[in-house]
Formats: sequence, C-alpha cells, structure tokens
Amino acid sequence: MRGASREEAHREVGETWPLTNEDIVGKVVASTNVALDGVMETPDRWVFRFWSDELAKSAHDEFLRSDALLLGRVTYEAFAEFWPTATNEPGIAERMNDLPKHVASTTLEEPLKWSNSTLIRGDVAEEVAKLMEQPGGDILLLASAELVRTLMDHDLIDEYWLRVAPAVAGSGKRLFADGSDTKTMRLVETRTFDSGVVGLTY
Repeated sequence: MRGASREEAHREVGETWPLTNEDIVGKVVASTNVALDGVMETPDRWVFRFWSDELAKSAHDEFLRSDALLLGRVTYEAFAEFWPTATNEPGIAERMNDLPKHVASTTLEEPLKWSNSTLIRGDVAEEVAKLMEQPGGDILLLASAELVRTLMDHDLIDEYWLRVAPAVAGSGKRLFADGSDTKTMRLVETRTFDSGVVGLTY
C-alpha cells in the first residue's frame, strides 16, 4: 500500500515526477512541535493558540510528501482516538487515515484498531532500518518522544522538521533530553509563519 498515490501527492506539492532513485529511498523524517524550552510533550497546552491556516497547510503538505507514518504507542493511541472521526481538518484527516502506519510498542497487540496500522515487533531500530530499505518516499515520524530518542541514538533520523512555538512550556518531555550524545546538524531551511511559529528543517 505504501507509495500507492505518490505521483499525485508529490505533484500536488509542486515536485517533479518521475522521482530520481535518490528521491525514492526510504527516509525517516521526525516532525514535531517544540516550545522554546525544548519541550514537545502535551503541545495542546502551548501550541494551539498559535495554530493558523498557514500552519495547517504546511502540515498537510508534510503528509502529502510522506508515504508512511511512524508512531510510538502514546502518540498512536491519541491519534487513533481522534483522526478516524475528525471533521475539522478534512484534508489532513483523510491523508492520516489512508497512510500506512507503523507503530512501535511492547504492550499493544494486533489487530490495531486504526486503519492501515501495523505493529513493529522485535528490535525497533532494526525494524525501522528495514523499512528504510523498502521502495517509497518519506517515513514521517510524528511526535513520539521516546521513539525519536531511540532512533536518534542509532542515527536513523535523516531530517528534523521542527515547528518552534513562541511559548515556554515549563515542564514535560524535551526533544533532546539530558544525556543525549553531542550531535552536529545542518540547517537547511527556515520559515516564519504568520502566527510567530518558526519552522526549522535540519
């Protein structure tokens, strides 16, 4: 199922088709909202006041460029409750529900209730590395702090798409936790949204 509508999706966001061999290599992209103090947990407390049509369009484009989702258990359970019946974001909801979803969890059991969801069994880093070898476009890793850290430790994240809100969360899980290895990243794009959120691509 992965890649079934890639031509239409990539053309919709202005990308040329057919893609080159480099373009169709599986790539893990971590996308998350981040407060100024690095917190990514419970974004409803600090990011929604800055949400706008422009940000929604940007998020929609992320899903169109992606061929699969990668989620941790907590994020999966929250999304599985919301998106199947969501009506406030029809374009995004449809794409979220249609995309293949790979879920990393040691407690969930199949069959998973959200459509097109598959449980990752065994070593998470090893299984994600296998996903990256399959034909297809971006594998979009949404939120999922613990999963981000696991894949970061194994150098399995190719890009970070961060939406930095002009707010201090004060507490919660941070994207880069204490004890993380020192890493150097390359900034490839910045974008300032009308609500004051800054988009950073590393």
